[in-house]
Parts: sequence; C-alpha cells; structure tokens
Amino acid sequence: MKLNFGEIIKATGAVVIKGDVSCETPLSYAFSTDTRTIKSGDIYIPLKGETFDGENFIENALNSGANGYFTTDNNKVFDKAEFVLLVKDTKIAYLQLANFYKNKINPYTIAITGSSGKTTVKEMMYSVFKNAGNTVKSILNHNNEIGLCQTLSNLEQDTQYLIVEMGMRGLGEIELLSKYAEPDIGVIVNAGSAHIGRLGSLLNIAKAKYEIAKYLKQDGLLVAHDNELIKQINDYKHRTVYFSLDDEDLRVKEMTSDTCLFEYKGYEYLLNVSGEHNIQNALSVIEAGLYAGLTEDVIAKGLAESSPIEKRWDVKEIGCFKVINDSYNSNPESVKAALKTFLSFTPNPKSVVLGDMGELGLNEEEYHIETGKFLEQFECDYVLTVGELAKYIQPKNLKTIHFENKQDLVAFMKENLEKGSNILLKASRFMKFEEIIEELSK
Repeated sequence: MKLNFGEIIKATGAVVIKGDVSCETPLSYAFSTDTRTIKSGDIYIPLKGETFDGENFIENALNSGANGYFTTDNNKVFDKAEFVLLVKDTKIAYLQLANFYKNKINPYTIAITGSSGKTTVKEMMYSVFKNAGNTVKSILNHNNEIGLCQTLSNLEQDTQYLIVEMGMRGLGEIELLSKYAEPDIGVIVNAGSAHIGRLGSLLNIAKAKYEIAKYLKQDGLLVAHDNELIKQINDYKHRTVYFSLDDEDLRVKEMTSDTCLFEYKGYEYLLNVSGEHNIQNALSVIEAGLYAGLTEDVIAKGLAESSPIEKRWDVKEIGCFKVINDSYNSNPESVKAALKTFLSFTPNPKSVVLGDMGELGLNEEEYHIETGKFLEQFECDYVLTVGELAKYIQPKNLKTIHFENKQDLVAFMKENLEKGSNILLKASRFMKFEEIIEELSK
C-alpha cells in the first residue's frame, strides 16, 4: 500500500506538526507498524495494545530509515524525522489509510464471520473467486483490525475480488471491521455458542455476528445461516438470503469420509472434504458467488479445487493409522458436527480423541457432558479424552478412557488401537493436539 502525502492527509485528517511536505508532491509512501521490518522511506504507524505502546519505539523506526511517523502526542517530535503527523488514534488512522487504498482499487468485497467455520468458508470462497479474476484474501486467520489493514495493504492495482474474514472477542468489533471493509456481500456462517463465556448469551453472540451488516452497501447482500436469533435481529433494508441443510433445493447425493457430492438449485457440486456442516458452508459460498455474477460452472470448479487447511479435517496417514486432525478449534456445535461426520461415514475400526473446548463460560462442564450424551447414538472402538474439561465426556455405552496428559494418551493409542484404525482428533487450539500428531509420527 502506497499513498502520496495528500492522500494520507485526506484519509486520516492528520495534522502536520513537523515538516513542510506539499500535498501536491507525487512521491508515495509505504507504511509499517513494526520497527523490526521497517524499510527506508516508510512511514511508521505506532500501534498500541494492552501490554505495549508503539510510540515508545519511534526513535528505533527513525534509526531504521523511516521518513516520518504518526503520533498521538504533539510533544513527541524527533529531530531526525522529516515529518510528524498528529492523530487521535493510530489504529484508526491505519484503518482509514487501508480503507482509502481499498477504495482506490475498488474490488468487489465479501466479508465473512461466524462462530465456527469462517476460515473454511473464506478458503472455499477464495478458491471459487480466484477462477473469476484476481482475488486477495485475508492472510491465514488474521481477522482483527490489524489483520484487515494488512490484507487491504496487499491489494494489487488489478485486484477484482477481496475476501476478508472477520473475527471478534466482543460486541462492536465486527462493526468496526465492517465500517472499514465496506463489503458488497456479508456472510454469517453461523452464530453458535463459541465465545459465550465472554458475551454471556446466544443473543449477544448473534448481535455481534450481525454487526457485519452494519456497513453493507445499499445494493449488497446479506448471506446468513437460517438462525432464529439472526432473523429476529435482522433489520438490513436490502436483500438477505438464508441458507441451511433443510433447504428444499438441497439434495445430498453421496457422502464418504473424504468427500461430499450434493445438488443445490438443480446444479451438482463436489467437495474434497466430508460432513454436512461443510455442505452448509458451501451453500453460503454458492449464494455469494451467484449474487456476484459467477456462473455455476465457475463456482463448482472452485469448490472442487478447494482443500482443507491445516488442522481442519486434515487427513494424514501416520504409521498404521489414518488420522483426521480437526483440532484448530472446538465448540459444542463444531464438535458435534465433526463427530457425526466421522462416526457416520468412516469405516471401522475407528476411535475419537477429544480435548477441552474453551471459552464456554459458567456452563463449560455441562457442554462437555452433553458431548458425551451426543456420542451415545454412535458406535466406535474408543473414546479417548485428555484435559480438565474433557474428563466430563463420558458416553455410557462406549469404551471411554481419560488421560492426564498427551504422552500417556499416545502410548495407549500405539499399544491398543488396531492397525488400520481411523482416528479423529478434536479439541480447541490451546490443547495443542498437533503434539499428538508429532508423537504418533515418531
């Protein structure tokens, strides 16, 4: 992202407190928020957080070659700087610059949020839209304000489509992201119980996700999971499309442990991943693609080319086992979807390994107990659990063993699971289930 001085002032409303740089100067500047990677001639944007203040490193940025910097303190002026720009909030200034640059290029923008599955939908969406034109997507899971700025900064002059993922830790955060992304299409993948420990209720979660519609364009589209709470609060004045597995236009034709084949609105689609929840994810992609003017052929090709990303239904052959690692994150809805898919469509022998689900608030034990009850409708060789909360997963009719640590768990797996076993790993990210993969690989 490069902007000239006039554009910088126009975007941020900054006051020049040092320097005599004409707004007519054609020279364009790049921006950096990290003094460790700053380049000569960059403008430094010192961000602030709970435990750090980038303004303490302004001198480092200048010594590394920065021409100038933003500041919130009109007394913080260093001789080495060519110019100093005063703003009220450096993070907002960064968002304003990114938004200004995005509007210069003017890509068709799709924003995605949800309690779970939003990164999967983002990757599916990118796989579809890249076949229609030059497309930029959010980097990895960089789905906060800084991640949005970094994504917008990566836009190229010929970018036609922009796919952004929006995460949140509380109310108001997705509204801020929507304000500076200004999406043409907003997608709410779902609104489940993830983060209920922070937000307090399912209604508050739905409200937080619905903030994506706050700055949708007037000729835009809201694509939302058919959720009663979302319907209850939806006051978007323009077009809304709801999607669900109960849609009368949907017919699942074939499901294996690795693929899904389904028909939607008379057209056939293939996914290289299993699970009804992934079909539901794909429906949101199809609706967004159709509204953006893509053909069914382009959408089907993109969905067929999309593949699971690391720790999301990532299938690996490890020694004598086939392991499905779905441990990027876990909440009551996603764990049930994963268990249903794995236990319904995976051949025997099969076992599940479950860890703690995080951020579930006061009822965290009850959510894990419910997972155990949910398992009672299926059959498998073992239910193996590890974690302070996972010990409450105790299905009555299945052979369930709890372990104090992952080392003992892996030792049991190597000694007791049948050769050729299929194994599902599911837990929240903080459980570090990749360590199970590493130990099994030894």
